[in-house]
Amino acid sequence: MSGIRSTGIRAALLPVPLVLGLLGAAAAPAGAVGSRTSHASHTSHASHTSQPGKSLTCRGKGVDPDALVRHRTETVINAPLRTVWKLQTDVERWPSWQTPVESVERLDHGPLRKGSAFRWTTPIPPNPSTPATSLEITSTVQQIKHNSCIRWTGPAIGEGLRIDGVHVWNFTEVKGGVRVSTEETHTGAQVEADVPTATKILREGLEAWLRELKSAAEARAHKQFLQEHA
Repeated sequence: MSGIRSTGIRAALLPVPLVLGLLGAAAAPAGAVGSRTSHASHTSHASHTSQPGKSLTCRGKGVDPDALVRHRTETVINAPLRTVWKLQTDVERWPSWQTPVESVERLDHGPLRKGSAFRWTTPIPPNPSTPATSLEITSTVQQIKHNSCIRWTGPAIGEGLRIDGVHVWNFTEVKGGVRVSTEETHTGAQVEADVPTATKILREGLEAWLRELKSAAEARAHKQFLQEHA
């Protein structure tokens, strides 16, 4: 498929960075579950930091080293590690807190693990280059370490559009909560036709994902804290 104009890329790709993914959970933990963080606030805001240095990895594997479109960012979430991890890996519940996700269908059963896959969808509005359509993403867990990291890959396909993504997440307990770091790369004719625009959209999408994850995790932690101290 030949490249499209930048206006077409922006309209067509806007939801894509939010939905190129597959999350997984190991069958058994690789370490102790994070301790509960007291007084988690559901009103705090994400503070994103771009990290242009060394790429993130999960079990020694990272993003596509040759991709022209890439971004890395992170935030600190004031919630227990177990809460953050549960939200990310319970993929069938993504529509309850990720605004752009319309549906999720697991393609296997049991806990998410290496090799797990699922199919999910998000709408795309019409634009000068492509009609209104739904973007369908079929994603597969490639590497995972419980409560530590996830790496998934998968194509996002819509009418007149295909993007191949590689996405890595790292979760690290820090003072006050969990530092969530994420890095993603995109390849495909449409995104490579306008790398600056595609990179900007990827950045906006990753930061939006972190904001929604932060909001959902902190709200859940706050509710649990109130229940435990009622």
